[in-house]
Amino acid sequence: MGLPEFWFLVIAVLFVGYFVLEGFDFGVGMLMPFLGHSHTGGDDVVAPTDELAGPDNRRRAILNTIGPVWDGNEVWLITAGGAMFAAFGGWYATMFTAFYLPLFLILIGLIVRICAIEWRGKIDNPRWRMWADIGIGLGSWIPALLWGVAFANVIRGIPIDADAQYTGGFFNLLNPYALLGGATTLLAFLTHGAVFLALKTSGVLQEDSMRYASRLAIPTLVVAAVFLLWTQLAYGNGWTWIPVLIAAVAAVAMVIATQLRREGIAFLATSIAIAGTVAALFAVLYPNVLPSSTDPAYNLTIANTSSSSYTLTVMTWAAVIVTPVVIGYQAWTYWVFRQRISVDHIPAPTGLPSLRVPGE
Repeated sequence: MGLPEFWFLVIAVLFVGYFVLEGFDFGVGMLMPFLGHSHTGGDDVVAPTDELAGPDNRRRAILNTIGPVWDGNEVWLITAGGAMFAAFGGWYATMFTAFYLPLFLILIGLIVRICAIEWRGKIDNPRWRMWADIGIGLGSWIPALLWGVAFANVIRGIPIDADAQYTGGFFNLLNPYALLGGATTLLAFLTHGAVFLALKTSGVLQEDSMRYASRLAIPTLVVAAVFLLWTQLAYGNGWTWIPVLIAAVAAVAMVIATQLRREGIAFLATSIAIAGTVAALFAVLYPNVLPSSTDPAYNLTIANTSSSSYTLTVMTWAAVIVTPVVIGYQAWTYWVFRQRISVDHIPAPTGLPSLRVPGE
């Protein structure tokens, strides 16, 4: 394996980590409007404080499950983008030109979500928190959908000419295969987020989260199975069946675990299913990095878009030194904040001033 192939593998691993970790962040944000209301019912006995918890306390508890880790999870995307820019400049340039609008919308969604999470509790005003919750929701739904659309188009190929210039328009990206890819990531992240909430909460929140997970699991399995089968039959080869089958087995295990209310196994299964799906996409793509639907001779490949050997060597030494530190720190963060959360852990209001929201 040469350095270009090594860095293609590194970028694939970074995107696997991003979708597995940020995937449940998106899922939590998408589920906040639904799980943030009062208890949806059930036969389990819950604490009286859980039953009487207001919507704001429930939403604060939901947000606290990702509070210590969501910004660290986004580092995987930043690192993947930086590695792509440094290792495969041609791939980076053409892809960001072709996908300018969807990637711009993803960026706007991420910015809105970051601001909403950070500023939600800064003003003790219901309207302020309502708009923050809307920002968290939009900043989760939009990227969850558009990441699938973007990656499906990378696999399918886009109109690229001999100068590596994108010759299509925005609506070229809205084809049936890409929309199915968007539906796959959307449902996968919703289920992943529901299972994560069941793993990280207790009492009524855990019960409601697991109920949502069990309802979402089967539609997610069906949509993901159709997408993976389409991908494999249209673009795959013999050995790419391996990650496809791994993802399929994990998705079936996810359905069984959610029906049995085994949140730990279900979270492991959704993580493997997402990782297997992303790995399958990169395996199908190799050795291309961005196929051309105009003419296969115009395909962008690992060979014709990689940086110089010296650049890749320097990057490799930097990655060897820094990566273990970053992964160790993030693992330590998850270990420190491993406890379950319930509405009982939400402190009473501390007397923040009830400031007026501009325009109110």
